[in-house]
Amino acid sequence: MTSDDAAAGLVRVLDSAQGAFLALDSYGGNDRSRAVLAMAEVLERSFAQILEANTLDLVVSREMSVADCLCEWLKLTPERLQNTVAILKRLATLPDPLQRVMASPYQFNLAQTYCQLMPLGVVALVYEAFPELAAITAGFCLKTGNSLVLRSCGASSHSAAAICEILREGLLDADLPVDSVNHIASETLPNVQDLVGSASQLNLVIPYGRPSFVEQISQQCTPPVLRAAMGNCYLYWSSKGDLEMVRQMIIDSHVGHPDPVNAIEKVLVSPGQNPAPLVRLLNNLQAKGFKLRGDSELCEQFPDHLTLAKENEWGKAYLDRTVAFRTTQNLKTAIAWINSHSSGHGDCIATDSYQESRQFSMGVDSALVYVNIPPSFCRNPHQGESLFLGVSSQKGQRRGLIGLEAFMTPKQIVQGESRS
Repeated sequence: MTSDDAAAGLVRVLDSAQGAFLALDSYGGNDRSRAVLAMAEVLERSFAQILEANTLDLVVSREMSVADCLCEWLKLTPERLQNTVAILKRLATLPDPLQRVMASPYQFNLAQTYCQLMPLGVVALVYEAFPELAAITAGFCLKTGNSLVLRSCGASSHSAAAICEILREGLLDADLPVDSVNHIASETLPNVQDLVGSASQLNLVIPYGRPSFVEQISQQCTPPVLRAAMGNCYLYWSSKGDLEMVRQMIIDSHVGHPDPVNAIEKVLVSPGQNPAPLVRLLNNLQAKGFKLRGDSELCEQFPDHLTLAKENEWGKAYLDRTVAFRTTQNLKTAIAWINSHSSGHGDCIATDSYQESRQFSMGVDSALVYVNIPPSFCRNPHQGESLFLGVSSQKGQRRGLIGLEAFMTPKQIVQGESRS
């Protein structure tokens, strides 16, 4: 395919997505919820088709020597697909978010001012592996009245194409615009910058994958970008923190999801920490298959448990079952270290001191701060009405948990008095 053909194909997809977004305005919340449910039902009937396509992707990925973590993220299972179906079905039951009316932060004289939530327009998801994210993001977009353009990486091309076809079948069953969800294959558009540079037709770009991938796509974007952060979360283990609590926080943060969003990968150990509980922790983590690393001081103290971590590792995500331990002078220096080295989306403390917990909560410049609780991430939590796509560490747009609100924008309406 020539570059001219690729450019023409991209224009057609973006025009179709824009047309679908405008058409969605004539459909109510019940219609959009019905379409989300239809996508879930078709997806649930199509596990065999999706898993067959996914097997092809895995074979190609192994032949191309794709990184182990990407293969793990790419590999779909019936459980992962069933969880995706559950998210879509739950989305379908939620109230229409576009019906929410909020008070305006200011008022005009002789007028009433309020805010109405509105859809953004055309959203692009550029993702590395995680094929099920296509369906989840489609549900988020349709629920909020947006259209979606998907651009997967080459490793997941068969899975992405199969899932998109199934989602469009659901839209057809629900009699909603099928171009509300579109997929651009990497073979059709090799240069992703052609898509993420489409400022006039895209209203939001969401890159999802390894931090290096997200950074690369973000630098190429001209539309607004919503970066989903992953990995390199810190835990400060106070001398007043319980060993069992720390152990559970670390293990729980690594369990349950293919993408290690809030996995604790670094532990800062307070100077008053007793070596005995630290040894028990290291033994337990080793027994559970964790790879353990440490700074020079701890490696010298525990040579049978830790291998030396390089200086550049403290600011990078491992994205596997690796945890690095480092000594710190006090809570103040721990906070400073976290603020300069963590990914900034979820960091935590283990302590029985209220004063320490408050100092940590106020001092750590992260989107989410956890006190004596595992920073585990769940897209479909059991409590509350919220569902989440990921976690963002960026400021100035959406920070923290990425829910339906990230796909909408407030319109301010000033209502004057009628003179008739």
